[in-house]
Amino acid sequence: MTLPGFSLLAQACALEPLVVVNQLAGQRLYRLQAFSPGGGEVASMADLSQAACTPFELASTELDMLIVCAPSPLPVMHDSALPGQLRLLGRSGVVLVGVGGGTELLARAGVLDGYRATLPWQRFAAFTRDYPRVRLTQQLFEIDRDRLTCGGGTAAMDMMMTLIATHHGRELAERVSEHFVLERVRMADEPQQVPLRARLGHAPAPLVDAVMLMEANIEEPLTTHELAEHLGISRRQLERLFKKYLQAVPGRYYLDLRLKEARRLLRESDLPAGEIAMKTGFSSPAHFSTAYRNHFGVTPREERL
Repeated sequence: MTLPGFSLLAQACALEPLVVVNQLAGQRLYRLQAFSPGGGEVASMADLSQAACTPFELASTELDMLIVCAPSPLPVMHDSALPGQLRLLGRSGVVLVGVGGGTELLARAGVLDGYRATLPWQRFAAFTRDYPRVRLTQQLFEIDRDRLTCGGGTAAMDMMMTLIATHHGRELAERVSEHFVLERVRMADEPQQVPLRARLGHAPAPLVDAVMLMEANIEEPLTTHELAEHLGISRRQLERLFKKYLQAVPGRYYLDLRLKEARRLLRESDLPAGEIAMKTGFSSPAHFSTAYRNHFGVTPREERL
């Protein structure tokens, strides 16, 4: 189901894998039907119209899955039929999927209460305030029982590839990935990557510069004192900035950055764990393994397995 102002990119990323997997499998594994509120054409964010759709009010409870693709932020809507129909489908066992602002529509209907969910990163703060009963995460996408949500855009493709692998096996999903010339399918627990300055909002320049220094010095980490000296401020001032805007001390934030880079290398390269430890600033493989396990709950070796 698409709502006016939906993203063409997000819609394509959610639907094209299902079309291509049918072609590659030589049979119809997925059958698609287009809905819109009230039926009729729906204009996208680019002001291009999608062909006439079936009225959403006629959506059958025998659907296997409903993908809701909507703009983000979701505009104020006065159509009271949508939340009720979504609740009916949810109670009937239909898998509900939120793409972009679709997550907010599902939340408005109350069908995400108690579920893990995610949505475009720009809406994190507002969503947390408006829907406290939803367990919001900052991951690329979330698959929690019969609810799927993602950060919109290309994250929808990673989510649907993962779903295809669950339904029909990893080998077929990889063939779909090759069709789209994708280097890899990103995993659900990867964070939504956002520009540093956007991520820190209106944070003071010294804090932004401190984080940029950290990201540029992963292999040979700087001490908090060295960071402060580079920035021309006191260590205490730097610690106050991190606590106020990032709710962390500089050392902990720096360690998190290094461990996330280590996880990326473990997943995407064939480098030995010892070499990855060196590349991410750890003094020994044992220290690296302990820090990794404490942070992610698994050892580097288990991560690879």
